Amino acid sequence: MTTGTSLVLIAAGAILRYAVTASVSGVSLATIGLILMLTGIVGLVLSLLYSFAWRPRRVERLDRDPYEPYEPR
Repeated sequence: MTTGTSLVLIAAGAILRYAVTASVSGVSLATIGLILMLTGIVGLVLSLLYSFAWRPRRVERLDRDPYEPYEPR
């Protein structure tokens, strides 16, 4: 689940939980909103952990001339 999908789930869940006043027999829209928000929060945390864990660890050499082309070791 990507970060954008997680944010959409959180927003949809918040709308269902706090803004919708309609009632449907047999279904609690507030509970569905809460479930969507929790799913979005878990997805957001997992996607951020995944992106920070797999980001490239690039170390910049500071002892070289910035105008010379970079040659990796």
